Amino acid sequence: MEGKRQAKIARLLQRELSEIFRKQTQALGGVIVSVSAVRVSPDLSIAKVYLSIFPSDKGAQILENINRQSKTVRYELAQAVRQVLRKCPDLQFYLDDSLDYIDNIDRLLQK
Repeated sequence: MEGKRQAKIARLLQRELSEIFRKQTQALGGVIVSVSAVRVSPDLSIAKVYLSIFPSDKGAQILENINRQSKTVRYELAQAVRQVLRKCPDLQFYLDDSLDYIDNIDRLLQK
């Protein structure tokens, strides 16, 4: 079960990471990266970040690029939350495929 502090930190990280990805993907054009969820460990050392990427066919490639640039993203995040958090958590990025799952179910139901 997630505590109040974990939930507050997760919301803060989600908001700041969304802004970071918005700025970075603005130059790409035609690609949208949104942070669908953030789960923080009880000791606040690890944050699992679930990303929803549109178009979904480029998802694996963009996720790989984000993983390569994770230190830069973590640094930018640390600068944004330095007044709230003493130490920025390690970031682990995962692809959130729930929208693809929903589309698949809709297609199956229409048949």
